[in-house]
Amino acid sequence: MRILFATGNEHKVTEAAALLQPLGHRVSPLVVNGTLPEFIEPQSDGLEAVAMAKIEQARSMVEGTPLVGSAILVEDSGLFIDALDGFPGVYSSYIESTIGLDGVLRLLEGSYDREAEYRAVAIIDLGSKTLQATGVCRGRIADEGMGEQGFGYDPIFIPEEGDGRTCGQMSALEKSALSHRGRALKGLSELLKSPSK
Repeated sequence: MRILFATGNEHKVTEAAALLQPLGHRVSPLVVNGTLPEFIEPQSDGLEAVAMAKIEQARSMVEGTPLVGSAILVEDSGLFIDALDGFPGVYSSYIESTIGLDGVLRLLEGSYDREAEYRAVAIIDLGSKTLQATGVCRGRIADEGMGEQGFGYDPIFIPEEGDGRTCGQMSALEKSALSHRGRALKGLSELLKSPSK
C-alpha cells in the first residue's frame, strides 16, 4: 500500500517508514503540487480532534490530483507534564518553537515533580474507512538537555522504560522501541495486518 504521511517533519516520515515498510507499505511524505501541506490546527485540548482535522484537510488537498485513492497518514503528538497540568500538551510544537527547551526547563525550576508523558494519535485514512491508534510513553523531564539525536523534546525526556538516558541520547531504533509515536504506529500496523480490517 502507498501511504502518504501528511507532515513536514522528515523525522516522523523516517520513523513511520521503519515500522510500516517491513509490512510491505511504501511510506512517503504527502507532497501536493510540489509543496508539503500546511495545516490549520483547531484550538482543541485533544490530540484526536487535531489529528482528525488534519485528515480532513489532507483529503481536500488531494482532491483532483493523481494522489486521490492513496492512503493518508497523520499523526499528532504532545508532551504532557504533570506538574504543569498537562502543559504544553497539544501546543507542544508551538511552545518548543517559542520558548524552546530551556523555557520549558525554566517552568519546572524548583519542582520535584518532573513526571511527564508523550502521547501520540496516529490515523490512517483508507478512503472507505479510517483506522486510529494511540501510544503513550511515560517518563520524566531531565534537569538539562542531553543528546543530539531525535528532535523536539527528546533531549529533555527520559522514558521510564529506558536506561536513564534521554530520547536525545538514543539511536532512532532504541527510541522507536519506546516512543509514543512508535507505539501508535505499531498499533496502526496491527490494525492494517488484521484480516477483519
